Amino acid sequence: MTLDTTSETGVTSANGGTPAGAAPRAGVPVISVRRVSKVYRFGQTHVAALRDVSLEIQRGEFVSITGPSGSGKSTLMNVLGLLDRPTSGEYWLNGREVGSLPSDTVASIRNRHIGFVFQGFNLLARATALANVELPLVYAGASRAERDRRARRALRAVGLGERMSHKPTQLSGGQQQRVAIARALVNSPTLLLADEPTGNLDTRTSEEIMTLLVRLNGLGLTVVLVTHEPDIAAYAPRQIAFRDGRLLHDSGAPITPLMGETAAPAVERGPDGGFRIREDPL
Repeated sequence: MTLDTTSETGVTSANGGTPAGAAPRAGVPVISVRRVSKVYRFGQTHVAALRDVSLEIQRGEFVSITGPSGSGKSTLMNVLGLLDRPTSGEYWLNGREVGSLPSDTVASIRNRHIGFVFQGFNLLARATALANVELPLVYAGASRAERDRRARRALRAVGLGERMSHKPTQLSGGQQQRVAIARALVNSPTLLLADEPTGNLDTRTSEEIMTLLVRLNGLGLTVVLVTHEPDIAAYAPRQIAFRDGRLLHDSGAPITPLMGETAAPAVERGPDGGFRIREDPL
């Protein structure tokens, strides 16, 4: 028995085709960035954060993006996560151009189809782990009962079934990051974006978080990781390096599904390409 948390945005493309945030068709890249540039303007000063960047990321890949401060890697992450728009060029997500869509459409696609994990966890300090994980479902309009059921299963999937009522101050850094990962998974994303997810963690806890991301990727979830740490970047079969807003190097490694030797989290891919949190056995 499974709980299918896959859902459509309900928004169709301009030509009346597939919903803009729908799961990718076979052979269609999850991400296609085409000659994207991003220029920030501060009065008379123009800062080019991205310069004519083109890349594709296929469904099921695990990609790390590295580079020094100011290289453009965080700006690219913001563009991929629909948190910022390119100044020029095109961004295609799941086979649909999304860089020029209206803001409300972009917000709907972002909430339903992209999961975010940040360095600072970004949890509500006064809310329990369960309430934090429920937040994307609140924005998606899910019922209270549905929010509770799906959030509980997401927390169990990352090994926090006994910590649901704890607030962030009652959790370790690694546990807080697991809450953040559960929150990222709860809406069955097509894409997981992790921006320095181990930056605030010690070495052992970092390894635990990366092992969890590797297992999720082994189930077919597309993961894009931004990091400045070479040992963290090495978890990804494909590694991309940025400098001065340009794509400097792309290892271009073939897609290699990864799976840890121990049991995977209680998530699985659905027949339509979305992710499900497995229900506990009856």
